[in-house]
Amino acid sequence: MKKFIGAHVSAAGGVENAPVNAHEIGAKAFALFTKNQRQWKAAPLTEKSIELFKERCEEFGFDMDYVLPHDSYLINLGHPVEENLNKSRNAFLDEMQRCEQLGINRLNFHPGSHLNKIEIDACLDRIAESINIALDQTEGVTAVIENTAGQGTNLGHTFEQLAHIIDKVEDKTRVGVCIDTAHTLAAGYEIRTEESYKETFQLFEDIVGFKYLKGIHLNDSKKEVGTKVDRHDSIGVGVMGMTLFELMMKDSRFDKMPIILETPDPEIWAEEIKMLYKLV
Repeated sequence: MKKFIGAHVSAAGGVENAPVNAHEIGAKAFALFTKNQRQWKAAPLTEKSIELFKERCEEFGFDMDYVLPHDSYLINLGHPVEENLNKSRNAFLDEMQRCEQLGINRLNFHPGSHLNKIEIDACLDRIAESINIALDQTEGVTAVIENTAGQGTNLGHTFEQLAHIIDKVEDKTRVGVCIDTAHTLAAGYEIRTEESYKETFQLFEDIVGFKYLKGIHLNDSKKEVGTKVDRHDSIGVGVMGMTLFELMMKDSRFDKMPIILETPDPEIWAEEIKMLYKLV
């Protein structure tokens, strides 16, 4: 087994339910929210929840290397306003600490937005500083920056911006990247033909480096290349075609990392996972 494919499953009723939900769809990896993603504050994890989560991961054979939690969508680690920046930094630290408690070794997050109030480079520096603050106060959890579609004022949509953030992170052993296929296309990187796929991932290697790749969000896209609009679609249903997915499933550079579906129809996740494993 070299490919570890799963989906972003529900943790409703407690984080301990996520491994059960992942197992039910035949996943070998999964993503989850460790708290309500639309609220700033949440009750701390209980000892019972933590224990059950670990027990169930073991029971269903989920190695922590293939669990990729996502932080709250409210967090903006590059926020131009000091008060809001601190609020985001505190919330991010809480998310990192939750991962620590659960024994999870990575946390995926959208880098941040400049909101047209500060320069792009200043915002990227701020994001890196936010990461440094969280890493200083935690152990064993890697901060995994997700590339974005570049919608609105969201940063992290170019490989150069990801590299800029990584460059300013002090502990390079605890920073990584998650590539979202739909975001990559929407941001302007053509990946749908064998040739463009090779070119784009060579570019990623040259600018960021595969050594930083810690996860994949595998999504088709409803929107065309370069639209900067973030709309996921089910595999093979959107504008991607199947070539990209076939190439990725056969590409050893994506072995041994969580490959997570965030496609819009949970009802067919089990089928999508099966189909992707057939491509391997």
